[in-house]
Amino acid sequence: MKEKLDLLAHKKAEALLGGGEKRIEAQHAKGKLTARERIHFLLDEGSFEEMGMLVTHRSTNFGLDKQKFLGDGVVTGYGTVNGRLVYVFAQDFTVLGGSLAESHAQKICKLMDMALKNGAPLLGLNDSGGARIQEGVVSLGGYADIFYKNTMASGVIPQLSAIMGPCAGGAVYSPALTDFIMMVENTSYMFVTGPNVVKTVTHEEVTAEELGGASTHATKSGVAHFTYPNEIELINNLKKLLSYLPQNCEEDAPSIPYTIADESRIALNEVIPQNASQPYDIREVINQVIDKDSLHEVHKDFAENIVCGFARLAGKSIGIVANQPAFLAGVLDNHASNKAARFVRFCDAFNIPLLVFEDVPGFLPGTDQEWNAIINNGAKLLYAFCEATVPRITVITRKAYGGAYDVMNSKHIGADLNYAWPSAEIAVMGAKGAAEIIFKKDIKEASNPEQKWQEKEAEYAELFANPYNAAARGFVDEVIEPSQTRKKLIKAFSMLSNKVDHLPKKKHGNIPL
Repeated sequence: MKEKLDLLAHKKAEALLGGGEKRIEAQHAKGKLTARERIHFLLDEGSFEEMGMLVTHRSTNFGLDKQKFLGDGVVTGYGTVNGRLVYVFAQDFTVLGGSLAESHAQKICKLMDMALKNGAPLLGLNDSGGARIQEGVVSLGGYADIFYKNTMASGVIPQLSAIMGPCAGGAVYSPALTDFIMMVENTSYMFVTGPNVVKTVTHEEVTAEELGGASTHATKSGVAHFTYPNEIELINNLKKLLSYLPQNCEEDAPSIPYTIADESRIALNEVIPQNASQPYDIREVINQVIDKDSLHEVHKDFAENIVCGFARLAGKSIGIVANQPAFLAGVLDNHASNKAARFVRFCDAFNIPLLVFEDVPGFLPGTDQEWNAIINNGAKLLYAFCEATVPRITVITRKAYGGAYDVMNSKHIGADLNYAWPSAEIAVMGAKGAAEIIFKKDIKEASNPEQKWQEKEAEYAELFANPYNAAARGFVDEVIEPSQTRKKLIKAFSMLSNKVDHLPKKKHGNIPL
């Protein structure tokens, strides 16, 4: 038995070395951790149980029979994060560049099956050179197997992807099918075709960082939901993100013990500027309403005219969607609509109540928006809210104009409670534009058209630029003092905690993609 135990110990030691000391040193020289180091920092101490440590590939083509490594370039297993079960795979770049092929993919698929059966989050730490070319079509088949399982797990368990090195070609589609993507600045990148192919086909000169780096995907494409300066910060924030999420679609997110105290926030009475055209930062409102320092923003640097993120209210996890008057006046455009729609659908899938702060002057006009399908993109957000069955509350802080009023979780599309501040303006459009249309003839024929316009603008504003017409119709449940917003919301979400709503029986809807 001793010889057999010694052999087992030798094989485990070999597996733990990955691609060997030199390749581990090369990984560290790039400012990157190894697969096992990442898992060590991610999971609770001593909780990791590895599966498939001794798996190897079965290919003999192009000299692969002389390049066998235990584990085949991916570390898979389960453990806990803050005491909660998770499944994790970490691609090992020191082994054949972390390339994916048959055995590598089978390990990941086996892990995904277990995560789905046991109802726990799946965490993927991606660091791979792509498909293992020497294994041919089985590499492509391996990717497709993973894509299929990503899709089957979508909306059932949270799937989080951390890009911690290269992720190119077919490899990008698995992260793209998951719920959130995190990237490390300067050491990770994602693209379908690399700089060399781009140069050959389009003659564009572009670096890997410019084409698909963390900054590019955080600000331009919106592919990355979070970016961090180094791997440790990414791992810590991955753990933080998990704290807002349930284990699966059948559970509620964990809550933190909270004792109700004086929930008035007097500062909120002074947030809205006297001048309705003057911007303010909606985060000032959010941070006064939620539990202190609990906002965890998603897509912070993308479509900044809308703010999305997780937070806690009286210790309970909620999702926040808020127009941002400090950027593009808070209008809805293509990117903002897509960003918010996807976030709303995630929250609804995982039983996270939605809180909407509304200050929106409408949809962004222009040929660029229309030609890039603002109609379809705006409809995505509308669809997402209409379909959501979680508790949904809207607070109108200032402007709620036109179709954007409808889209931003209005009473008409199923919101449970709609509050308005006294500063709210709920109308088809702003008073200035409305007066110009309604009283066009009167203004034109007046001896002083400008003065007449101002008079009619004031008349329209008095009639409609307030929350009271909507309240009279029941479209707004209550007009509240801003200082009482947090207190009202705590009570309202508590009241809605046992909400049950059912969609009509169907295979699935057809969201306007």
